[in-house]
Amino acid sequence: MLTIFTPTYNRGYILSKAYEALCRQTNKDFCWLIIDDGSTDDTQQLVTAWIQEAKILIKYYQQSNGGKMRAHNKGVSLCQTELFVCVDSDDHLVDTAVEDILDLWDSLDGREQLAGIVAYRGKDSSHTMFGEKFSCTGCATMQELYEKGFYGETTVIYRTEVLVQYPFPVFDGEKFIPMAVSYDRIDEQYPLYIFPKVLTISEYRDDGISRSVDRLRENNPKGWLLYYQQRIRNSHMSVLRYKYIAHGICFCWRLKQNPFKQLPALWVEIALAFGGAAALRIIGKL
Repeated sequence: MLTIFTPTYNRGYILSKAYEALCRQTNKDFCWLIIDDGSTDDTQQLVTAWIQEAKILIKYYQQSNGGKMRAHNKGVSLCQTELFVCVDSDDHLVDTAVEDILDLWDSLDGREQLAGIVAYRGKDSSHTMFGEKFSCTGCATMQELYEKGFYGETTVIYRTEVLVQYPFPVFDGEKFIPMAVSYDRIDEQYPLYIFPKVLTISEYRDDGISRSVDRLRENNPKGWLLYYQQRIRNSHMSVLRYKYIAHGICFCWRLKQNPFKQLPALWVEIALAFGGAAALRIIGKL
């Protein structure tokens, strides 16, 4: 029923924590699908040994280093289960996560109308990362959750069929794109079922994506411009929209493109945001 997908790159030193958590699952009706994005450490040897232990079902594939979005697209294309959840190499599931997901999914009516399930990420099984809580129940899109006051990160279990429809765009020479680029597109078509329970334990590490945003922005301007174009298109008049436009202008400058042609906003909005974009450049944000 469930594929637990982990993209990894030179994370052999931490991957065992995810493996041990999967071995502790109270329901082992899942496949652990690992896409090794060109690791040069001992990842292959570790995973090979775990496969031989045969404690859980593991499928392991290697590819040339191409970034998380290419690994994610490959993982979705290889997935043979109804549900798909991405668990990064520095995260791990709580011991009852698989059981909780499958029991809940089996109990839901109209599953074909849903994108999947959204739950918490936490610092432990009882506490979300920063004390955040969902402010609504039932079904909602991610945008609705954030508009109603939710903040922080989530665990999202998607129907594989939905992910197949919305692969991550890829750009030559770039290895990263914000995950929201595809998730926002899904949001426009399908809601998620809200499950107010911690399913994933997260650890922010110095070599993780969350700690290297400035470098990712520097090296992947096309992906970030697409992200801001989408956010502008889906936003309403607000301070947040102004920020999206200002960031979009900066990436247009980086790519030597005309913001008035590239950004889906009124010319007056773009003109007003030039001051914000200039400030971002001055303070070294972009």
